Amino acid sequence: MSGAAYSAASPRARRAAAVDVPPGAEGALRVAGACVLALALVWVLAELVPAGQVRDAILLRHFTLLGGPHVDAPAERLLGLLSPLPLAFWGLALMLFALSRGHRREALAVGLVIALAPLSADMLKPLLAHSHARAGAVHIGPASWPSGHSTAALALALCAVLVAPRRARPLVAAAGGAFALAVGCALLIRAWHMPSDVLGGYLVAVLWMALAVAGLRAAERRWPQKPQPEVDPWAPGSHSGSPPSVLAARASMKSRSDSRLR
Repeated sequence: MSGAAYSAASPRARRAAAVDVPPGAEGALRVAGACVLALALVWVLAELVPAGQVRDAILLRHFTLLGGPHVDAPAERLLGLLSPLPLAFWGLALMLFALSRGHRREALAVGLVIALAPLSADMLKPLLAHSHARAGAVHIGPASWPSGHSTAALALALCAVLVAPRRARPLVAAAGGAFALAVGCALLIRAWHMPSDVLGGYLVAVLWMALAVAGLRAAERRWPQKPQPEVDPWAPGSHSGSPPSVLAARASMKSRSDSRLR
C-alpha cells in the first residue's frame, strides 16, 4: 500500500520539480513581464492613439520652454556622461567594484545589463518608428522610441544599486533615481526625445535588470555560493583593511611571542 502511494506520488514530484522557479526569480520574472506589457501599452498610446500623440507633444513643448543659457549647457554635459565611451567606463567601474567584493556573478550581470539594455533600445527604434505630432516648432523624428539615453541612465543606476553594500543601497537608489530623472528632464528640455520615449527607455532598463536578477537567483539556487560577510566600515579596526577578529588574533599572537622573548 505504501509502495503504491510512493510510486503514485513520484510523477507529481517530478512534474513539480520540472516547473519549479527559484525563490526570488519568480518575482523578478513577473516584473519583467509587467515591463513588457507596459512597453506595449506606452507605445500604443503614444504612437497609435491620436489623443496620446497630442498630449505627448504638448508635454514636450512645456519642457522645452524650461530651456535657456543656464539650463541647456548643464543638460548637454549631463547627457554627455551617457555617450558610449563614458557609459562603458562607468559600467567597467561598477564591474570592478563588484569583483573587488568577490561578487563575480553580479559583475557579469552589470556587464550584460549595461551592454544589452541600450543596444536593445537602439534596435527597437527603426522597428517601431512612427511619426509624432508637432507642438509649435518642436518636432522629433520618427525613429525615437525608446530613448537610449534614458535606458542607459536607469540601467546604470540599477546596476549601482545591485553592486552596492546592503546598508548603502537606499542612498545609492535615491541618488541613482535622481540621476535618471535628471537625464530624462534633460532629454526633454533639449528636445532630443518625446516624453513617451523617455518612459519607454526607463521600462527597457527595468526589464533587463529584472531578467538579470532572475538569472542571479536561478544561478544561486543551482550553484550556491558561500556567503561572504561584509565588514562594517565603521567597526573598530576596519580602516586598517582587516576584520576585527583578524586583528584580535594578530594581537594575541604578538602577545604570546613577547612573553616568550621575556
